[in-house]
Amino acid sequence: MKPKIHPQYYPQATITCACGKVYTTGSTVEKIQIEVCAACHPFYTGKQKLVDAARRVDKFQRRAELKETTAALRKGRAVKHAALRIKRAEKGPKAEEEAR
Repeated sequence: MKPKIHPQYYPQATITCACGKVYTTGSTVEKIQIEVCAACHPFYTGKQKLVDAARRVDKFQRRAELKETTAALRKGRAVKHAALRIKRAEKGPKAEEEAR
């Protein structure tokens, strides 16, 4: 190994999770902060925990709600326009041409 090119190695580096769990390991960084570890990860615990620092989940849920409401409105418009076409067709071809 070449001298003076490698970072300092800390054999007793600590990793601290947001849930409070502390691990000790070897690393080139003395203290590490993490958000999710094996003690609190949903895959291992079976409990859902949302870590939403950038509000991504809220934004996604808002977009999903907006999609549902606009889809319902569009469906209503299509039904309304179809009903108008039927009424015009019942009146005769002249009424249909005048509407265009």
